Amino acid sequence: MKGNALQGAGYLLQGARLLTHPRLRLFVIVPLAINILIFASLFGATYAYLDSVLDSWMSAIPDWLAFIEWIIWPLLVLVFSLVAGYTFTALALLIASPFNSLLAEKAEELITGREVAGLEGLGAALMELPRAVVRELAKLLYYLPMAVFVLILSFVPGINALSPLLWFLLGAWMMSIQFVDYPMDNHRLSFADVKEAVRSRRLSSMGFGGLVALCTGIPVVNFFVVPSAVVGATLLWSRELAPGGRLVE
Repeated sequence: MKGNALQGAGYLLQGARLLTHPRLRLFVIVPLAINILIFASLFGATYAYLDSVLDSWMSAIPDWLAFIEWIIWPLLVLVFSLVAGYTFTALALLIASPFNSLLAEKAEELITGREVAGLEGLGAALMELPRAVVRELAKLLYYLPMAVFVLILSFVPGINALSPLLWFLLGAWMMSIQFVDYPMDNHRLSFADVKEAVRSRRLSSMGFGGLVALCTGIPVVNFFVVPSAVVGATLLWSRELAPGGRLVE
C-alpha cells in the first residue's frame, strides 16, 4: 500500500493551523458555526441516552460477571463515538457542503498558488446547494451498506470482539473519502474518481481519515474538526492525490 499514515494524519493538524490564515478566516466561519450548532445540540442529548441504555444493559448482567463492565463500557463508548461522530459529521456536511467546497477552493489556491476555477463567493455556493446535497447523499448511500455489514458482524460471537477496530477502519475510510471529495469536486471529478484517488494512496488517506474519525467523537474538538479536515484533505489532494502531485513513499 502506498502512502504514509503519519503524514496523512499530519494533514489534519496542518489544516487546523491554516484555519487562522487571513485568506481563509472568512470561509471558515459558516461551516464552523454549523458544526458547533449541530454537535452541541445532538451530542449532549445522545450521550445522556447512551448512559441510560448502557445502565439498563449492565443491570441485566449477573453479579458474577460484573467485572466485564470495565471491558464492555469502553468498547461500547468507542464504537458509539465513532458511529455518532460520523453520523453527526455527515449531517453537518450535508447542510454546509457548499461552504466546505468554497473553503476547499480557497485553501487549494493558498496551498498551490494557482487559481481554481470553482465557486466564486457565498452566492455561488448557495446556488450549488442542490447539487452538493445530491453528492452528499451519494456518499451516504455508499457508506450505509458497509455500516450495516459491520453492524451485523458486531453481533456475531467471536468476530464481535473486533467490532471496535472494524468501526474505526470504516470511519477512517469514509472520512478520507468524505473530505477529499471537496477539492476533487471543485475540479468536477466524479465520485468514482474520488474513491480511486483515495485507494491510490491508501496509507496516507487512512491516516488522515483515522485521525478525523477519532476527533469527531471528542467533545469540543469536534466543533473544529470539519473545517480543519476540509483544509487538511485539500493538502492531501494537492500534495499526493492530484495528477502531478508530490508523492512521498
